[in-house]
Amino acid sequence: MAARTTPHQQDSTRSGWNPRLALLVAATFFMEFLDGTVLTTAIPSISADFTVPAADVNITMTAYLLTVAVGIPISGWLAERFGARRVFCAAIAVFTLASLLCSFSQDLATLTLSRIAQGAGGAMMVPVGTLVVLRGTPKSELLRATAFLVWPGLLAPVLAPLVGGALTTYLSWHWIFLVNIPLGAAAFVAALRLVPAAPGDPGRRLDWPGMVLTTVGVGALVAGLELASSHPELPWAGISAAAGVAALAGAVAWMRRTPHPLFNLQVFRTRTFRAMATGGFVYRVTISSVPFLLPLMFQTGFGWSPLQAGAMVAAVFIGNIGIKPATTPLIRKFGFKAMLVFASLASAVTFAFCAFLTPETPQVLTFVLLVCGGAFRSIGFSAYASVQYADIPPAQLTSANTVSATLVQLGTGSGIAIAALLIRIFNGQALAPQDPAGPFRGAFVAMAVLMLASTVDSLLLPKHAGAAVSQRGHARDQPARDATAGQATEGRAAGPAHNATARQSAAAGAVSPPAPEPGEEQLPHRPAEGRARRP
Repeated sequence: MAARTTPHQQDSTRSGWNPRLALLVAATFFMEFLDGTVLTTAIPSISADFTVPAADVNITMTAYLLTVAVGIPISGWLAERFGARRVFCAAIAVFTLASLLCSFSQDLATLTLSRIAQGAGGAMMVPVGTLVVLRGTPKSELLRATAFLVWPGLLAPVLAPLVGGALTTYLSWHWIFLVNIPLGAAAFVAALRLVPAAPGDPGRRLDWPGMVLTTVGVGALVAGLELASSHPELPWAGISAAAGVAALAGAVAWMRRTPHPLFNLQVFRTRTFRAMATGGFVYRVTISSVPFLLPLMFQTGFGWSPLQAGAMVAAVFIGNIGIKPATTPLIRKFGFKAMLVFASLASAVTFAFCAFLTPETPQVLTFVLLVCGGAFRSIGFSAYASVQYADIPPAQLTSANTVSATLVQLGTGSGIAIAALLIRIFNGQALAPQDPAGPFRGAFVAMAVLMLASTVDSLLLPKHAGAAVSQRGHARDQPARDATAGQATEGRAAGPAHNATARQSAAAGAVSPPAPEPGEEQLPHRPAEGRARRP
């Protein structure tokens, strides 16, 4: 699905990446990610105000994440049809106005509907903003660019308990949404100034069958997970999940055969991108469960206040920030494979240790454990965010970005739903029945085991995976073309399969500019976006 290349778009994308634009996109992501989990510590207050069970309030979180996940595929087409700047600004406006509606909600149904509207705005902000940044980023700068785009996903879920706890304790849960109003207004003004204006393509066709099947599949799958966690006694959870898998399988079959698919499935032939969809997806699921499990364990299991629980979880934020300056040098020195194996394995160890925490554990030890967990989390997030685009040619960038954003949101929503399901499964099955934190301990152990699957997937990566981006073994300031040329040389020594990947990466050269429209002249080894070849 390639955007039609206009002279204005070429100029805007070839001019290089803009750090201020990347910072703006990161700020909007921060709002979107923060609102995905900020309600965790406010659930008891909302439950009391609406006089509904606390477990029912979880639907507002799931509805938000689900809407973001199912809306991402169509938002990519909207950006190409109407222009990225127009769609990005509209997304900020929708998100901000929906936040105002959330703060005025008087019952659970109204709040849930307002959260859906919020998710619709977030669904447009996520892929469009990323695409705007990546289109102007050469591979030699990809690690720097993703450093801007990764921090919201790292910090927002960790700061959410602290922010939500403070606002709920000293003001009210309504302020969780009211703080978005001035932030959204500032982001809207900045977007008008920083996002390059480029016309859309009025002739861009939408793959309706692919969109419907994908939307239904993702929605039914996440709804099944939610039903399994909130109503495990009903058969609808399994039915919904099975329907989701069937719809996604139908979407894949359709998009492999249609000449203009919603996104090009050839991106999965790239091993480094596939790592994001396999081990990276598992990594996202497990990591996303932690900001949900920790505050609940501290409050429900340990009897801490929302503010105390949020302050302790903020230790993960310190680990994220503390390791951040060293993340890029570590990846350049050791390569993506080594850092992904280390990050996932170390994260699994920290999950296991969390299962042994008690109210009597010295808070200093708890703090240090969470700081270490935050550091490992930051390394893994940064590595996956960069390696997924390392060998993607420009012609497939839009599809890769759309698929990645969808899987990220699906993984986040699945992490929360699976964590809630595990709490129910382990409820009453703890070794010490009188331990109120027992269900959370079982959930942490299960997540530690699940994380090991990500470690196994990373071990199967090629030794020099993502070398065009990490430039491992090259001088830091060496041009990207030298790195890709070196990769091609390694490919000739490694064999035909690796050599094909190297030639594809060398042909790409950089993440920008976008590919020509099908029918226009194509560069060698660049399959046209939207023209998925039959296997």
